[in-house]
Amino acid sequence: MARKGTYRDRCGVARALDLVGERWALLVVRELLLGPKRFTDLRAGLPHVSADVLSQRLRELEESGVVRRRTLAPPAAARVYELTERGRELEPVVLALGRWGSAAPFPPGDAELGVDAFVIALKTLFDPTAAAGSAGHYELRLGDQSFRAELADGRLEVTRGAAQDPDAVIESDPGTLSAVLWHDRELEEAERSGAVKITGSRRAVTRFLRLFPLPA
Repeated sequence: MARKGTYRDRCGVARALDLVGERWALLVVRELLLGPKRFTDLRAGLPHVSADVLSQRLRELEESGVVRRRTLAPPAAARVYELTERGRELEPVVLALGRWGSAAPFPPGDAELGVDAFVIALKTLFDPTAAAGSAGHYELRLGDQSFRAELADGRLEVTRGAAQDPDAVIESDPGTLSAVLWHDRELEEAERSGAVKITGSRRAVTRFLRLFPLPA
């Protein structure tokens, strides 16, 4: 599968799209914003892309200097893909695009929100004004994956991995938490049903979940 031709336009927008404008390319970037992934992990996060197309996009992003491959140190010794420094510069672009797209209609059918896509949605919709003066340290357990969320000085940092001595731990799945955050499902009901489990300060969790409003 050959890369499509250039836009032949000197504008920076056109030149950027020459590098990351192919179908699935920016979603590959989204999947790598929280850290390196194996090819199989990328397939899990992008279940509707074929292996051939994903391989092609990864090759193109490598050629463009956006993504690189490396082998983890033993005992893992797995080959992973990660963003280069230039690739990480795309994070504010992806977050801004996600915020703009959050007002668009949902796709038809029962499309699921992946784990990394949900965490990126938190970063996308985070309201620093509402978070001013707040601080907190949380762990999100989404299926078999954990994330550290640190809130300080009106900023949110989310990284992959378990948290040390968090104020609270939230265990759930992306679909349930999306419903609680953005689709009017009551947190208390989700807890009673077992779909959400909170360990630690429930008040801190309630404050935390108010920091991700949908755009007007």
